[in-house]
Amino acid sequence: MRLIYRVYDAKPGGFIPGGMSLHNALIVHGPDAEAFEMATNKKLEPERLSGTMAFMFETRYSLSGAAYASQLELLDGTYPDYSNELDPKSLRGI
Repeated sequence: MRLIYRVYDAKPGGFIPGGMSLHNALIVHGPDAEAFEMATNKKLEPERLSGTMAFMFETRYSLSGAAYASQLELLDGTYPDYSNELDPKSLRGI
């Protein structure tokens, strides 16, 4: 997942332009608590997102970053903590 500019709707406060994330299959990832609550409680109707650009690649193959990249100070060490904010009771039935 890569955000080019503006905001990414699944993580409105968690991605900055130029930010990206890399996830392998079966690894927990998804919207943060703020985005989940917003999407869960709003009226379901067509919505147009404009003024933003993001893209995502998906593959069935395992991915790994270069050793160099894993040592950069730019890494967000708190990223995995986003799922701690989600209320497990609100996820039932999804």
